[in-house]
Amino acid sequence: MASMKLNLSAAALIGSLLVGASPALAEAVLHRGNAGEPQTLDQAHTSINIEAFIVKDLYEGLTIYDAAGNIVPGAAETWDLSDDGTVYTFKLRADAKWSDGSPVTAEDFAFSFRRVEDPKTAAEYANILFPIKNAEKVNKGEAPVDQLGVKAVDEKTLEITLERPTPFFLELLAHQTALPVSKASVEKNGADFVKPGVMVSNGAFRLTAHVPNDSLTVEKNTNYWDAANVKLDKVIFYPIDDQAASVRRFEAKEMDLVYNFSADQIDRLRQSYGDQVHVSPTLATYYYAFDTRQEPYSDVRVRRALSMAVDRDFIAKEIYSGSQIPAYSMVPPGIESYGEPSKADFADMSQLDREDQAVALMKEAGYGEGGKPLDIEIRYNTNPNHERVATAVADMWKNTFGAKVSLVNLDVSSHYAYLQEGGKFNVARAGWVADYADAENFLALSISTNKTFNYGKFENAEYDALMKKSYEEQDPAERSKILHEAEALLMKEQPIAPLLTQADLWLVSDRVQGWQDNAPNEHLSRFLSVAE
Repeated sequence: MASMKLNLSAAALIGSLLVGASPALAEAVLHRGNAGEPQTLDQAHTSINIEAFIVKDLYEGLTIYDAAGNIVPGAAETWDLSDDGTVYTFKLRADAKWSDGSPVTAEDFAFSFRRVEDPKTAAEYANILFPIKNAEKVNKGEAPVDQLGVKAVDEKTLEITLERPTPFFLELLAHQTALPVSKASVEKNGADFVKPGVMVSNGAFRLTAHVPNDSLTVEKNTNYWDAANVKLDKVIFYPIDDQAASVRRFEAKEMDLVYNFSADQIDRLRQSYGDQVHVSPTLATYYYAFDTRQEPYSDVRVRRALSMAVDRDFIAKEIYSGSQIPAYSMVPPGIESYGEPSKADFADMSQLDREDQAVALMKEAGYGEGGKPLDIEIRYNTNPNHERVATAVADMWKNTFGAKVSLVNLDVSSHYAYLQEGGKFNVARAGWVADYADAENFLALSISTNKTFNYGKFENAEYDALMKKSYEEQDPAERSKILHEAEALLMKEQPIAPLLTQADLWLVSDRVQGWQDNAPNEHLSRFLSVAE
């Protein structure tokens, strides 16, 4: 009996230990659909938002966007601006570290900015940092790299001198092009610095795995200065450009976030998932670019006629279920410093009147019925919505002008790579999402010297002169007036045909917490958590 009592006591003790123990916490994993495979994870070469979503989780700039889309301190804790508005002095956080535990220094940022502007790097987005003193000259090879207006005053103090006051400079610093790289890692590893197991990053997460066209995994960076407030252990990005497949995986609870689902699914998804369906107006324009290097798109009459024949109301309502609005200006509404954009002069005409005028213009140019045949190829990146738009536009051009229209599609990376590298085309679908809330960001795309994003190689001396004048004008009201003149000219020439002001379409699982819709469409994973 005594031994029996002993065993019972031991069992009771073990039982109490088990009852009192805390169960192991489940790993907090966010499954994030990302609408396509990134071309690169090198911040000097990224150019599309699906790349930005990833690199901004891995790296942190001097400033960042918070969950509500506001600019707040990032790697820089504070900053001062000189009285003349041209010299910023940033104080980096004392506890800002790289994922390998080494300190993030002012020289890392100075090195990163010099790397972006160095012509040898050939950074597609080098112009983002052109407000920095001598940046454009350095990038064009007209000044040595060490003349760039960035200076590490000490380990944690960075001084940036600008060419002129730039009201939106803090927003530029939150762009992926301004994300830092570890100088030590880049100098040691060269182009391999972006690889899993090699990459050293300073953001809330570090890269641990990348299987192209399957998944990309980042894990919490324990050396991040604010790691204690990062609630996710892991984020898995799925580069799925098949929107139907993305929705299916969301419905199967395999993905928590889906970006850019097919708009014709909005009503059905709202019935099933209610407020998990997010339609968020944003500073973004959906447009068609014409290759002005070749006939007939070198003729302004042809470009205007083709643009006028597109029934934007039909596209917005029938294809996008009202989630996007018809656009007749390159700059979207909603930019406070700019006001109402300058629309094309045919914006207020009825669609029937537009089509009549379009036919007359095309006839005057010698094309269409009774003239030279119109054989048009529309290029677009693979996406059901873009396919439906291209099919509808092709039908409109066929019915209005008797045009023969063919369609060509590539995956998103290949499509934009082709355009950015100067590939020839007839008409190409493109979209522009604001890098910062200023009209210049949209209008600078059509400057003749913009080799990367001026896809149709539009050249107009008057337009270039107006944009140059806007950069030199410091009075905000006068600058806005000049930019409106430039946009009015652009809409008259129609090297690009704006079709829609976009909204961002997201599916956000109700297990995701911390999500906020915002116009910049910035959603850092560090501000999100998941509930089991």
